[in-house]
Amino acid sequence: MLTGTRLAVWGDPIAHSRSPQLHAAAYRVLGLDWEYGRRRVGEDRFDPELAGLDARWRGLSLTMPLKHAAARAAQVLDRHARATGAVNTLLLGEERHGFNTDVGGLVRSLREQGVEEAPAARILGAGATATSALVALADLGARRVEVVARRPEAVTALIALGESLGVAVIPAGFDDPSPGRVQVTIATLPGGTDLGAGADRLAAAGGVLVDVVYGHWPTPLAHAWERAGGVAFSGHGMLLHQALLQVRVFVCGEPGTALPEETTVLAAMRRALVGD
Repeated sequence: MLTGTRLAVWGDPIAHSRSPQLHAAAYRVLGLDWEYGRRRVGEDRFDPELAGLDARWRGLSLTMPLKHAAARAAQVLDRHARATGAVNTLLLGEERHGFNTDVGGLVRSLREQGVEEAPAARILGAGATATSALVALADLGARRVEVVARRPEAVTALIALGESLGVAVIPAGFDDPSPGRVQVTIATLPGGTDLGAGADRLAAAGGVLVDVVYGHWPTPLAHAWERAGGVAFSGHGMLLHQALLQVRVFVCGEPGTALPEETTVLAAMRRALVGD
């Protein structure tokens, strides 16, 4: 049984992380006197820093560039962590259990916006976040996902992942996306990316837009969706819900068990996110 009460988010950079506010709000509602901090840790320092933690430590939240290193350090991986090869939540103890709550956070965020299923979808970008987006779309019933990337070869790993999930991944360039309509578009591009006229072409048949950026809103893509009469959401929903799933892990031991007073916990976390 875990008795540790120390938690933190690690990454580099880390000053921008909203995790301390979100987690502190949750633990106040739950009446838990736990400490949740932040630490700047680069990939080269992850293993020795992890080895230096004592029994006071309960778990870690991980941001880039540590998600793959955390997956390698875990003895047990949940389904989403195995599929993506990335861990953003590490539960410590006799065995290290690794979870990827980004996937579930994105699914919960989309459902909160009324997207219950997405047979056809589009992902913009082919980096690490695109991997979690693809698994999330598979959980929403996607059977065809177009991945729009600057370099076609960057989509190769996503094609293989799609095959394992029963999803056909179709590579495309930003100058030649397919004209077919999709239910949802997930943008995983760096904040501030401006695709020019290409954004309007994507918005015309892109369904609901979820732009995982949350520090620079509205983004150029969000403006394009607005011009097209579409609906666009920032990454705040994904951030909020993945953090709730992390709290479930740290309190209950896994992300599938609801927290006591979870509705109140989520409301407090949402206020903490909006209030910053």
